[in-house]
Order: sequence, then C-alpha cells, then structure tokens
Amino acid sequence: MFRFITHAPLLLLVFVFAATTACNAERRTWQGEDPAATQRSSKAVGDDISNSRRNSITHAVEMVSPAVVGVNATQVQRRSVDPFFRLFYGDQYSLVPVLGSGFIISPDGYILTNDHVAGGAEEISVTMTNREKIPAKLIGTDPVTDIALLKIDVEHDLPYIKLGNSDDVIVGEWSIAFGNPFGLMSGSAKATVTVGVISATHVTLDENEGRVYRNMLQTDAAINSGNSGGPLVNSLGEVIGINTVIYTPNQGSVGLGFAVPMNRVRQIVDILMKDGKVNREFIPGFRVQPVNDAIAQAYNLDRAEGAIVTQITSRRGVAARAGLEVADIILKANGEPVYAIGVLDGLIRYSLRGEDITLEILRNNQKKTIDLKLE
Repeated sequence: MFRFITHAPLLLLVFVFAATTACNAERRTWQGEDPAATQRSSKAVGDDISNSRRNSITHAVEMVSPAVVGVNATQVQRRSVDPFFRLFYGDQYSLVPVLGSGFIISPDGYILTNDHVAGGAEEISVTMTNREKIPAKLIGTDPVTDIALLKIDVEHDLPYIKLGNSDDVIVGEWSIAFGNPFGLMSGSAKATVTVGVISATHVTLDENEGRVYRNMLQTDAAINSGNSGGPLVNSLGEVIGINTVIYTPNQGSVGLGFAVPMNRVRQIVDILMKDGKVNREFIPGFRVQPVNDAIAQAYNLDRAEGAIVTQITSRRGVAARAGLEVADIILKANGEPVYAIGVLDGLIRYSLRGEDITLEILRNNQKKTIDLKLE
C-alpha cells in the first residue's frame, strides 16, 4: 500500500512556491518591471564598463608599442687608474654593457636613441617585440643634443612611429613614456608603458658631460634607468620627444623626467642621415665675463645680470661680422635673459651651423639688436 503522507509537505511547498512566483511575476508586470529588460540593462552596463577601459591612451599604446625596441650596446670606457700606474701603463679601458631604449622611425629600419646609450658603442643590437635580436649600425650621433641614429637591415617593412610636432605640445596634456627599464624587454620582448602629463616645456638643464639640454619637455610619467632613448608620445600616438634625463636625488623616479623635443630631433636626424655628424664649425669670435655689481651700477642696470663683451678675438668670427663690440652688454639671447654666462655658452654650443642667434645688447645706454649668423 502506497503512502503519500510522507510527501504531503513537499507537495504543499511546491504549491506555495508556484503561487508566490506567479504573484511576484504579476507584481513586477503590474509595476512595469520586465525581467528581460532588466537583463538587457545589466548587459548594457557591462558593455559600457568594458568600452570605458579602451580610451585614447590604450589606443596610442596599441599603435606605438610594436615600434619600440630595446637597445643593447657595448661601450669602451676609461677606467679610473692611479696616476703612478698610468705613468707606466697608460690609460686603461674596459668594455661596459649599456642598456637603453629606442624606437623605429621608418619602415626600412632607422631607429632613434640617445647618444649616451649608443654613441660610443663598439657593438649594438636591438631587441624587437617578437624577441628577435638584430645587429644595428650607428649611422651618426650628436653628443651635444644627445641623439643617435641607428639602422638595422630587414627584408620587410617594419612598424614605425609617426613623428609629432613638439611645438604644439600643451602643458597638462597626456604624455606616455615607452621603454626598456632595467632591460626588461630582453625577457618579455614588450616595452613598458607609464603615463603622466606634460609638466612644462622649454626647460633648460645644466650641461652634463658636454651635452646641452635646452627647450626640454618635462613629464611626470615615470622614467627609470633603461628608458633613455625611448619615445615620449601624446594621446594621438605621435612621438613628441626622446626620453633622456631624469632628476634622481634618491636614485629613483620622482616624477621629473625630461625629453629632447621632437622638432629639434628632426633637424638633427636630417643632418645625420646626410652627413653622419653635425657641423658646428663656426667661430663665435668673442669673449665675455659676467656683469658684477660694479658693472651694473656703471651701466645703470637694475640687477647684476648679463654678460659684458671683453674681447673680439677674430676679425673673421661671427661676432666681428655682426658688429658686436667690446663693452657691449648682452642682455638676452634669442629672447632668453642671460642671467649667467652658461646660458649664452650653452645656446651657442647647442646651435647648428647656418642658424642665427639674436642678441639684445646695451650700448651707450641704448638697447639694440644684433644677429649672429653662425656661418
């Protein structure tokens, strides 16, 4: 004999659940809620979130990353030797490996990096994003602006980065730094990416080992050892500078990175492709000394700034041809106040043959303008 009593509570629960479900469905329908619509709404929210992850920065990264390379160079460096031993054995040299970054600027394999990465190298190779290591040839280098041009031989077109206009950079706009910090590309074959903003433009830094850093772009995108030579890119995927210098009071990134502006790089690259070196063989032909308090008082200057011409050293020099005279006080050079002699010296060393430097001078209590033609 079958007994259903043991199943009676279950049947009751089933009945209650069905009734409750029907009531809830009726209530949702009466209140205007559509379960299918709710599901579609949740999917739309998910799609919005997914789409929001893709923006101008991720798009620029996708465009630029394939054209970034790691640079491995072997440089000859002079070792520090006791003067006594140098007397007998001469200078001692050693081969030192250097890791840096670079980026491809043409489909046939021209690559930009820093001079301090590859300029004095005996051997150079680049690591591509497909893990391939390719020997590179040094086409030319300019230690003054810290720019080096490399070339690799390839049988197919390479991805390359579009060159941007560094004069069009806006302070506060996004900046994206790519590179090979600490040689990480050797293992991962992928450039690392850091993001910040353009902090300042036209920044002039102190000279370092003969290199003149003028009109630099400043960014707070993290730049570390090994990033030298990598591209600084805007949100359009255009390279606006070469990552070159970081301020490291504690041997780490503190958000003060500097890049050589791309418009200057273009000029240097054109010269290196044609001649292999930059011609700065012009004779300034004058000497100066800083304006001190006594000179400032004698010339009725508000402050002791500027440089006073003490000698015209060559009749064939740039200064003599421009009409610069002894006792002239140089107040500005290309619109920049000459607050120290280093400003004038750095500008002259940074300039290229054929360029002009406009000086604002004080002569006989009158200001006038003189153009130095660097020929």
